[in-house]
Order: sequence, then structure tokens, then C-alpha cells
Amino acid sequence: MLLQAEAIKEYISDYDALRFAIWYHDIICKATKGNNETKSAEFAINQLKATNFSKNRMEIVQNLIKSTQKHKVICPDNTDNAFLLDMDLSILGNDWSSYQSYIQNIRKEYAIYPDLIYKSGRKKVLQQFLKQERIYITKHYFERFEKQARLNIERELLL
Repeated sequence: MLLQAEAIKEYISDYDALRFAIWYHDIICKATKGNNETKSAEFAINQLKATNFSKNRMEIVQNLIKSTQKHKVICPDNTDNAFLLDMDLSILGNDWSSYQSYIQNIRKEYAIYPDLIYKSGRKKVLQQFLKQERIYITKHYFERFEKQARLNIERELLL
């Protein structure tokens, strides 16, 4: 994601805040917990307190990270929020081979769940993506990834 951010730097209003949000957004990741993003945001703030980052910019980082929990823009005046969410989902629109690796990694991440529970939950998530009018918020990501993301998701649902 950091490389993606660099590639779209001209669209980003606070590049450093976005990079910190990318770096810390999954720093806490426990498959059995529903508060990973909140904990990751708290961790990020604690780390950023040791820097010269302003309180306002720390709040931006915190909100960017929290927005990844439900993949909804919570900072409507900050276009960086939409780019972060799109970068986070960009794997969905990669080539099929990369997407297959992603599927395997997701399964490993949720290995504590038996197949019956995992497959049911995964199917719901994938179907929810397909129900959305758009998976990607920004024009940049929509044009590059939307079509392939939908094809990959549909293909995974057939597995």
C-alpha cells in the first residue's frame, strides 16, 4: 500500500498522515476481535506522540485507521480517506493469480475457524461487495480495479 500511495501522491492532501495510517492500520490484527482498527489507531497515536506530528494530524491518522473497520468514509472532507479505503481493497482487483494468493492468506488469518463457519462468513462478505454499486470510491481505483475485482469475487464464490 505504501508503494500505491507514492504512485498517487499528487492526489493526496496529507501524504505523511496517510502513510502513517497505512503503516499502522493493521498493526493489531486478531481474527477473534472486532476492535482491531480501534486498537491499531490507539497504538498509532501512542507512537506518534513521540514525534512532532500535531494533535490535529494525529486525529486524522486515527480516523483514517478507524475508517478501515467498516470500509466507510468517516472523514468526508478528507479525500485521503477514500484513497486509503480503495488501496486497502485493491487486492480484490489484481490478476487472478495474485488474488488466489490473497485468498490463501486470508484463510490462514482465519485458520481458527472451521471451514463451515469460515466459508459461510467469507461468502457473506463477498456477496456484500457484489451488492454494492461500486467497490471502489475514487475514480482512480474504480477505473483500474472495479471490473477485475468483481470477476475475482464471482470466481471465488464458485470455488
